[in-house]
Amino acid sequence: MSDIDDDSEIYFSVKFLGRIQVVRPGGMQILTDAVQALQDPNIEMDEKMKKTKVHVFLTRSAIDILEHKTKFMLYSCTLSSVSFCAVHPTRPKILGFVARHPAADMYHCYIFQSKKFSHLLVSIIGDTFQAYKQDGNLQGDRDLVVEALRHKNKVLERENAELKRRLQASGEVGYVSGTL
Repeated sequence: MSDIDDDSEIYFSVKFLGRIQVVRPGGMQILTDAVQALQDPNIEMDEKMKKTKVHVFLTRSAIDILEHKTKFMLYSCTLSSVSFCAVHPTRPKILGFVARHPAADMYHCYIFQSKKFSHLLVSIIGDTFQAYKQDGNLQGDRDLVVEALRHKNKVLERENAELKRRLQASGEVGYVSGTL
């Protein structure tokens, strides 16, 4: 039995800022222009959202964007259609990826905001894409899961340390022990 199933997936909760059609399949300038366009009320876009909370699901074959509350699928982009993914160079909480439209000869930039996970999410998308390109090599998926679990462990360790600090500060530290 494998520790990774065919439908293994990782998801992150982030804010979806919008989707905009772009002229090229990638590059940092495309990302910065797309982010700037989201802030310009005069530019027409495919989808401009009010920082909607979404789940970004990464699977072996696609990136799916689901609305947080309803779990309605907003977009699904196959990994083969993704041509670029990066964190904004001057705004580290902003990230985006460019994907080719499935039915037309055009590209869209999907832009997100994440307080903690922007660099990790971009790294994992890149790792997933590399694993996808290697056709059948499960090591990339294993690395993807391991990296996500390491990150979650670090976040939980920080949270645990903060909670311990709060308990010590409030004077409520006590140890209850007992045996059966």
